[in-house]
Amino acid sequence: MKLTLLILLAVIATLGAADKPNVLFIAIDDQNDWIGCLGGHPQVKTPHIDGLAARGTLFTNAHCQSPLCNPSRSSLLTGLRPSSTGIYGLSPGIRDVEQTKAHVTLPQTFTQAGYHTFTCGKIYHDGSFKPKDRGPEFNTWGPAPGTGKPKKPFANLPEPRHPAMDWGPFPERDEDAADYKIASATIEALQGAPKDKQFFVAAGFRLPHVPCYAPQKWFDLYPAATLQMPPVLDGDRDDTPRFSWYLHWKLPEPRLHTLKERNEWRPLVRAYLASTSFMDAQVGRVLAALEASGRAKDTIVVLWSDHGWHVGEKAITGKNTLWDRSTRVPLIFAGPGIAAGAKCARPAELLDIFPTLLELTQFPARSDLEGHSLVPQLRDANAPREWPAITTHNHDNHGIRTERWRYIHYADGSEELYDMQADPNEWKNLAADAKLADVKRDLAKWLPKVNKKPVPGSKSRILLYDAATGAVNWEGKDAGASDPIPD
Repeated sequence: MKLTLLILLAVIATLGAADKPNVLFIAIDDQNDWIGCLGGHPQVKTPHIDGLAARGTLFTNAHCQSPLCNPSRSSLLTGLRPSSTGIYGLSPGIRDVEQTKAHVTLPQTFTQAGYHTFTCGKIYHDGSFKPKDRGPEFNTWGPAPGTGKPKKPFANLPEPRHPAMDWGPFPERDEDAADYKIASATIEALQGAPKDKQFFVAAGFRLPHVPCYAPQKWFDLYPAATLQMPPVLDGDRDDTPRFSWYLHWKLPEPRLHTLKERNEWRPLVRAYLASTSFMDAQVGRVLAALEASGRAKDTIVVLWSDHGWHVGEKAITGKNTLWDRSTRVPLIFAGPGIAAGAKCARPAELLDIFPTLLELTQFPARSDLEGHSLVPQLRDANAPREWPAITTHNHDNHGIRTERWRYIHYADGSEELYDMQADPNEWKNLAADAKLADVKRDLAKWLPKVNKKPVPGSKSRILLYDAATGAVNWEGKDAGASDPIPD
């Protein structure tokens, strides 16, 4: 009898493990809401991501934790806010930071649990994981090809320029592009995944990050003569604090006036759209391979972008801001236990992906994660949600996003407030309106209580503010209160 009971318990445990779903984890780089199902651009063509949204739940009000690659990805994969770790710049990586060097990450959780784990392309920020630290994260690290470059740049920009500041039709064939190779490696991983265990397969696509390159046929989807440009307002920054400029004080991404002067705004918009559609086609190849594997019904697919990207709005290009164009991202879950064809307008954070996947895959909840599971909204898109989305860029600068409001509080105390229902382009800063003082006060309650200064080794896009003196320092150089805003 005792032996029979032990055998029964062993069988139950085996069945429980077999019931756990697989995970296909798809990351996109610098993708804003110019996705068909999000309605960010009226002409964009993304049929494969739209199809994924149709069979799952789309979060229409999802936001990143940081509008920069390394801190955003570090936050998502550790489940910790940038303000809690002090990781704000393009370096260091999490294993070079005392607080996070032994922290069990999202992929490491699945590796330790016995999943077959694989990654290719850009999941962690490029170069943030030294080879010696890679072993515990994934069983297999696949290829992470770079974008490549043509013989000479396409874009007519001032020299010297950063090599990533370019856009145009390159390479000639889809097969020669980085994202095609990343999709192919992911397809091989899905085809070769062991049948006797669950898998966690992560694919990190590079587009539409600059340089925005795609073969000519993807540009042909967007004829220059009929291209619709994003809405911009002359003088849009007149009612924003000077501190808003410090967050992207001097960067390689060109300002809007430079693009206009050199007739490069339209080519950039066209290239961003072409790159997005090419990337979408690679997502489609991966999703088709999942279906062909026969394991789609047992696989949770989560698709996300690390942050958005300005394409002229607020007079800039690039990210590094606390406005919706920089923070709003695609976030889609599809698979077992997830409502199909649903759209959720509740605020969601990339930070929520970690606890959500733990719950969906029946792992114990963890008290050391700062996000909140989205499972209630995956079952009912209208389920209430207590928390706003919080985005941080460098120390003490935060954006709070609810269904109606965006509130920004900068390190020097200056503020912005936007009614996102009445003013989705964030053209009218309402922070000085005395009638909205209570609104600001309620939103300010969500500002992080912990605001660590940058960790040792921080560099690239690091902004420092000294509250005692009012001194501002950008990437090691002081920015005077009367210094002209850099071109």
